[in-house]
Amino acid sequence: MNKRLLAAFGTVILGAGLIAGIGSYVAAAKNDSRVLQATPAGTLQTPEGTLPHFTLDISSYPDSGFNEGHNAHPDWVAYGPVTNFDVPAHSAITITVTNYDGGESLNNDFFGKIRGTIDGTATLNGEVITRVPADKVGHTFTIHGMSDAQDELFVSVPMRAVPEDEMPEEGYTKTPMVTTFTFITGDAGEYIWNCEYPCGDGTIAKFGHAMSTMGYMSGHFNVVNA
Repeated sequence: MNKRLLAAFGTVILGAGLIAGIGSYVAAAKNDSRVLQATPAGTLQTPEGTLPHFTLDISSYPDSGFNEGHNAHPDWVAYGPVTNFDVPAHSAITITVTNYDGGESLNNDFFGKIRGTIDGTATLNGEVITRVPADKVGHTFTIHGMSDAQDELFVSVPMRAVPEDEMPEEGYTKTPMVTTFTFITGDAGEYIWNCEYPCGDGTIAKFGHAMSTMGYMSGHFNVVNA
C-alpha cells in the first residue's frame, strides 16, 4: 500500500475501531452508474482566497422507496437522488443533506465530530455546529481518498437524527434535519464516500447490506478538472 493511500485512510483507521475494514466493503460493492454534477454557484471567499463555488443537494431516507432504481431492496436506507458525484478541483463545495431518517447511536463517537470542513463547522437547520452527540446521529457523509496521485481528502459530517416521535409510520417526516457544510477540493482524483453510522445489517457492526452497497449508503466522489 502506498504512502498516499495510507495517509488518506489514516485518520479513519485511528478513529474507526470496529469499522476499519469498511473501505474494502465499499470498494468491492456493486456500483450505480448515475452521476450527479455539482451546480455552479459563483465564487466564495475562503481561507484559501476567492474560489469557484459549487453546490450539491442530496437527502438521506429511512428506505429507498423514493427512487425506482432501488427496486431490489426497497426497505434499505439510502441517500438520493444518486450516490456518485462529480465536483470541480480547487473549488469550494457546499453540500446540503436533508435527513429524513431517525437513528440510535454511533459505534464510534469519532464520527460525531465534524471534520474536514471550512472552520470545522456545519449548520444544522440554520444553526452553526461542530458535532452531533453520538446517540443523536442518523447518518454520516464521510469522504475518503481512494486512488494514487491525488491530494489527501477526508471530510466527515454527522447528520442529526429525526426524533423518534417525528417519524411517521408511512412516508417521510415533514420536519427533516437539514445539514449544510463547505469544504475545499485539491487536485483531481477519485475518492469514495460512505455512511459511518451503523444502519446496515449482515455484520456484527451493522456495516453490511445498504451500508456497503453503492447506490444506497456509499458511492464515488470524483474531483475533476474543469
